[in-house]
Amino acid sequence: MTRVEQVNVAATMYEEMAVAGGVPVRLWTRGVPVEDEARRQLENVARLPFVFRHVAAMPDVHFGIGATVGSVIATHGAIVPAAVGVDIGCGMMAVQTTLVAGDLPDSLVELRARIERAVPHGFVSVRGRAVKGSWAVTPDGVLSRWRASLAGRLEALLARHPRLEEKQPEAQLGTLGGGNHFIEVCLDEAGRVWVMLHSGSRGIGNRIGRYFIELARSEMLRLDRQLPDRNLAWFDEGTRHFDDYVAAMTWAQDYAAENRRVMMESVLRVLAEVVRPFQRGAVAVNCHHNYCTRERHFGEDVLVTRKGAVRAGRGELGIIPGSMGARSYVVRGLGSAESFESCSHGAGRRMSRTEARRRFSARDHELATQGVECRKDAGVVDETPAAYKDIDAVMAAQRDLVEIVHTLKQVVCVKG
Repeated sequence: MTRVEQVNVAATMYEEMAVAGGVPVRLWTRGVPVEDEARRQLENVARLPFVFRHVAAMPDVHFGIGATVGSVIATHGAIVPAAVGVDIGCGMMAVQTTLVAGDLPDSLVELRARIERAVPHGFVSVRGRAVKGSWAVTPDGVLSRWRASLAGRLEALLARHPRLEEKQPEAQLGTLGGGNHFIEVCLDEAGRVWVMLHSGSRGIGNRIGRYFIELARSEMLRLDRQLPDRNLAWFDEGTRHFDDYVAAMTWAQDYAAENRRVMMESVLRVLAEVVRPFQRGAVAVNCHHNYCTRERHFGEDVLVTRKGAVRAGRGELGIIPGSMGARSYVVRGLGSAESFESCSHGAGRRMSRTEARRRFSARDHELATQGVECRKDAGVVDETPAAYKDIDAVMAAQRDLVEIVHTLKQVVCVKG
């Protein structure tokens, strides 16, 4: 049986789970339910031979593919593509404006409709429409940014891995996607207007993720390595596949950050047209929560994979969103060493999409999102607030990791 001990040293709030044959798992989950399947996944990761010191589980932790969503994994000499996931670089962006609540129109219907027209959304969203089997030209501003910072590096990757080819990834730059991705207009605790959005590396990031996950599985078979889960296949540092994956992953992370910037500019332009011209406020954040990077922790250089977690170094700003109808938070990191300077990436799902569609109706969703101009139809019931954990409990469980700087409540929400 797994042994769990509560630890509260110097106001640290994690529980430690001993794992036979592996490093411990430290969970910031007090007052927040954790599925048995998620605990088993954490144990599987903790037994990998290259995991450094311990695995950190954030309060929004829940079952994922291979590695648990809401986990932070530091490693020596190896990287697990499935721990990064297939939406590489997925994350949040928020911008404060000089507008206040009173500047917004009484009806927000037009504002939502204009945002939906300005930012292509949905799982297959692109800029432009299909014309005789090919995509229309991407707007010049987006194309120039693609050529300046992304196109050449992708060509170099495709020269080594032609199967990474994706139909015109430049046409998806500045598009939202679907699922839990969203754009919101929010009000903070002082009634100031913010724009916040959530998206990642779109189809090309998915292609990169799936390709290298499969390549890692093949490599494990070739080396005859036994795995607790085939999705925990890895690349050893110093190999060609390791180097190529890091290059592709880094490219996708840069694509995702640029994707958010392009969308944000489109939404801010709409806001100025519908409401009035304004200035950007003092706060702007653009942070990943599905990514891997090199960092130094406990005196050693390691690879840190955050799968559904945000970097929260001392003084660093991050974003922890709630769900449709729930509050979100702009936070400042407290630099917790034990969490590898990390915090949660959101509320975290408490049930699958299938279960949410089974349990809740469009009417339930309508009631749960009162006061928010958003979709109320059955197509978004799997994103209804009750499908997610209580964001206030999630925040309470990690008060040693971050401090709240701003509390945001959406008044408009655009979903894919």
